[in-house]
Amino acid sequence: MRTRRGLCYPRVVEDKNMRVVKRRRDFAAEQVSYRKRSRNSSDIAGKRDLFDSLPDDLVISILCKLSSSATCPSDFANVLLTCRRLNGLGLNSLVLSKTSQKTFAIRAKNWSEFAHRFLKLCADAGNVEACYTLGMIRFYCLHNRGSGASLMAKAAISSHAQALYSLAVIQFNGSGGTKNDKDLRAGVALCARAAFLGHIDALRELGHCLQDGYGVRQNITEGRRFLVQANARELAAVFSTSANPTRPLFTWNPLPLPHPHPHPRTMNSGGGGGGGCPLLSDFGCNVPAPEAHPANRFMSEWFEARAGIPGPGLRLCSHVGCGRPETRRHEFRRCSVCGTVNYCSRACQALDWKMKHKAECTPTERWVDEDGDGEGNGNGNGDNGGDGGGEDGVNGNDDVMLDS
Repeated sequence: MRTRRGLCYPRVVEDKNMRVVKRRRDFAAEQVSYRKRSRNSSDIAGKRDLFDSLPDDLVISILCKLSSSATCPSDFANVLLTCRRLNGLGLNSLVLSKTSQKTFAIRAKNWSEFAHRFLKLCADAGNVEACYTLGMIRFYCLHNRGSGASLMAKAAISSHAQALYSLAVIQFNGSGGTKNDKDLRAGVALCARAAFLGHIDALRELGHCLQDGYGVRQNITEGRRFLVQANARELAAVFSTSANPTRPLFTWNPLPLPHPHPHPRTMNSGGGGGGGCPLLSDFGCNVPAPEAHPANRFMSEWFEARAGIPGPGLRLCSHVGCGRPETRRHEFRRCSVCGTVNYCSRACQALDWKMKHKAECTPTERWVDEDGDGEGNGNGNGDNGGDGGGEDGVNGNDDVMLDS
């Protein structure tokens, strides 16, 4: 009979005098054959493996450099799948805190519990990009408003410009609550902070707020200056990212085919063809659209997979690089001329007008909501300095002059 260690019990025999005798075995000599032979890496690979001899601090430093320079999620995920040691050290809080923004560029079709847990680990490690990305996904896609807003606030406290601007949009629209939850002053303050940190959309939004008196005392001259400065920063960003363009980025296009229904303010200001000072956007007709943030791209793909409907009676922002959905009915502003597009902010309206809506907008005498309720409120300057009814009517043509 064998024991668990593979040794036999002593054998019992009887001698001639009928006495029981137990034979003893030499376990010291036999135990050598039962020991598991230790194999070194030199026996396996034919040469010595020095990776195991590297200190953990050095490996963590290398992983920090790798995570901060990753260009896609697979660059870092493949490292974690290499071996057990890299998996353990790759999830170190120091490595996760330095993970780059492109590492969080997760496709909506690949969203899983593992991706959610990885973003949560990075956010807990103090990564502001992970806080903002996970906050946007939770707030708009997973309908976890409180947790999403707190994560964005955590990133905003660390002077994350995109998080500051997103919180400003939430304050302007009262997202996640009712119309009475709007806080225009808080939205303007958040936009001002984000614009100070160099966020172009926040600077453009702040310029429109000053020019329209929306949440702040009206100052047309200062608002106009901010709008021109936002366009200048946008063009400077294109210059810095386009070293060898294949086509001329800035060409003069006086719009030989004028808008079929020009706005009176546009005609008087000289925009949209004719005489007068040309608009800055006319020189930038070939400027490519700015690259969307991974969070905005995720939201666009998320709702596109759901037929572009975030919920019953809800709409998406018409700007292709935004992806924000409504959290209640009639939350976003509609174009008061055509009524076919809606925007979460004045910045998205100005960008979409310059990119495509300028050639598509056609006026209608009265446009009707999906439920049959008329929303012909093209008034962009109602109470509270531009908060029109139903909820906010926005005239797309007005921004031809505003965005110059």
